[in-house]
Amino acid sequence: MINTILENLQTFWQFTGFANGDWTYFVMIAIGLLFVYLAIKKDWEPMLLIPIGFGIVMGNIPLFPGLSVGVYEEGSVLNILYYGVQKGFYPPLIFLGIGAMTDFSSLISNPKLLLIGAAAQFGIFGAYILAMHLGFSPAEAGAIGIIGGADGPTAIFLSSKLAPDLMGAIAVSAYSYMALVPVIQPPIMKLLTTKDERLIRMKPPRPVSPTEKKLFPIIGFLLTAFIVPSGIPLLGMLFFGNLLKESGVTRRLAETARGPLIDIVTILIGLTVGCSTQADKFLQPKSVFIFIIGAFSFVVATFAGVLFVKFFNLFLKPGNKINPLIGNAGVSAVPDAARVSNNVGLSFDKTNYLLMHAMGPNVAGVIGSAVAAGVLLGFLS
Repeated sequence: MINTILENLQTFWQFTGFANGDWTYFVMIAIGLLFVYLAIKKDWEPMLLIPIGFGIVMGNIPLFPGLSVGVYEEGSVLNILYYGVQKGFYPPLIFLGIGAMTDFSSLISNPKLLLIGAAAQFGIFGAYILAMHLGFSPAEAGAIGIIGGADGPTAIFLSSKLAPDLMGAIAVSAYSYMALVPVIQPPIMKLLTTKDERLIRMKPPRPVSPTEKKLFPIIGFLLTAFIVPSGIPLLGMLFFGNLLKESGVTRRLAETARGPLIDIVTILIGLTVGCSTQADKFLQPKSVFIFIIGAFSFVVATFAGVLFVKFFNLFLKPGNKINPLIGNAGVSAVPDAARVSNNVGLSFDKTNYLLMHAMGPNVAGVIGSAVAAGVLLGFLS
């Protein structure tokens, strides 16, 4: 009788997390809890970091093989939910919601701001070159480079096609740097600008007519889709969502896309990406390199955006110049990068509001990162 009880207890012990884990799992659990702490205590992208952080904790509970519970075990609940990440259909749904909540008026009223969004994409291609030099394959380098766009959904979409084995590290890196926008960018912006440049006042954006707003998603999609057909899943959903918003006759669909739909997909994508960072797959030298390259690409993107504005101002007449502080907004972390532009500007002149101006390159960055992803996918797939 006692032997039977002891055998049962031993069997029970073998199925517990304590018997199947090692220190690496506890390291990952600590990282997940750190993400949750930063989201709650520091208010750093809580909509992203809480699902990802808790997902990291969930994914690193050591499991007995064959329980069909883990995200990588065929047929498990988490594996089914992770299918949308693996096959890349969650990111286009996120882009649908982004399109339905984005006002492109600032870009339409001042089209030259599109160039700032394009300039910020240099971070992507700079990271691609660095990753190649560090020994990654061209496809892996392309997937890693997209981190420089500060666009989590695009990073997941591209890595699911080009480097599925690195998707967890790439996604966590991309979302981490999105959360760190208010920390990383201000020192670079101050370093690259003079006091006089920071005080530049830009002309108020001109009024944009409803007709222009309705035509923009249609014309924008046709132009970008013909140039980069491989980006249609992201670009099509982005502009379709914006058309739902601006058409004036599909308000219910637009509200669903920018409300319940994007919230549900954000929960699923964050939780399952977090779960995919199992210690045995995540704690590898490649993951460390990915985070280093991601930081490099994000810094380069910020440098490129600010320096491009300074260069562009050489050709603009006084009164038409652009405040270089909005150059950081060329990355596609909407609207956080634009808020950083505004906050840094207000710290030097409390009456110089840059938010509406910064939204132009910010939404251009969303389009730019999707186009860059399409280019990389077309060349490397």
